[in-house]
Amino acid sequence: MSAIPTEQKALFLESKFGQFAVRTTEVPKPAADAVLVKIEATALNPLDWKVQAYGVVVEVYPTILGFDGAGTVVAVGENSETELFRIVQGWYEAAKGSVHGTFLQYFNNPARFVATVPNSISFDDAAAIPSGLATAAFPLYNSTGDALFSCAKLLPPWVEGGRGKYAGTPMLVLAGATSIGQFVIQLARLSGFSPIITTDSVHNASFLKSLGATHVIDRKLPAEQLTAEATKLGGGLFPYVYDAVSLPDTLEVALALTAPKGDLVTVVSTNLKELRVAHPNTDRRIHLAHGLFASPINHEIGASLLAALPGLFASGDLKPNRPEVLPGGLNGIVGGLERLKKDQVSGVKLVVRPQES
Repeated sequence: MSAIPTEQKALFLESKFGQFAVRTTEVPKPAADAVLVKIEATALNPLDWKVQAYGVVVEVYPTILGFDGAGTVVAVGENSETELFRIVQGWYEAAKGSVHGTFLQYFNNPARFVATVPNSISFDDAAAIPSGLATAAFPLYNSTGDALFSCAKLLPPWVEGGRGKYAGTPMLVLAGATSIGQFVIQLARLSGFSPIITTDSVHNASFLKSLGATHVIDRKLPAEQLTAEATKLGGGLFPYVYDAVSLPDTLEVALALTAPKGDLVTVVSTNLKELRVAHPNTDRRIHLAHGLFASPINHEIGASLLAALPGLFASGDLKPNRPEVLPGGLNGIVGGLERLKKDQVSGVKLVVRPQES
């Protein structure tokens, strides 16, 4: 392995509601059960700009955000075994309000929460996988949960008996071209769901059908017309609905299209709280997605998915989000987050290469 520097560049969020700044910090040494990954690509997520804009999640500052990365392992702890090319996910300590993110050049991560990816997948492609796939999969297929993060408890398509198990069962995916939505559609296809109906911009229709959607409804239709079209295509209300953006207006549509005692998955906690207040007596099972491998409730399902992940991508059963690489390395992140905030990204995953900083 090549020599590891003692210092690296990282993008810090300096304070709550504060500004981002690229500056130098030390390169950590991996703990006994960890690996040090040289980050070649890291992807941007909506949570990154929301932490800065709303002051949510993080209490310990300055902090390094970033929840998706890919690179090569350059050092291992004494109890770790690993492959050279891995994908990693930033993680969060809820008790402390601290984040361990991937907006840097060298990332120290527990070995059990990293996964090998096939050589056919580039670093840029690989960085677009972890959080989107986990957030899509866990609320649908986790067999455990708690009061906050309940789950639909479906049988995963990557385990024995899971492939095609739900043949003939309709599913609705709102915002199919989002990072999460793309993976929900693909997992639904592997699980056998049909029809798989999604909403999005009409220019994404062909792409979403290539992932497994059977029908694409224009997301700009009035709610009443969208609801009528979805009901017609699905043959009634849907037993499973995944709202991959969970805005106040999409959640109302999603709930209206969920069958009695059906499962609705949401991704924004604040909007979910408002939905529950507005519909306190609903008999729909509403779940809040939680896509961190490091969270205890996700350890079992996460280990299962990480073990299956290389085969799923090598076979083409799953495809990563299409990356759009931003110039400037870590310096390109702030502009990218502003685009996400303004809803100026569609059908791609914004990625930067920290080593170009």
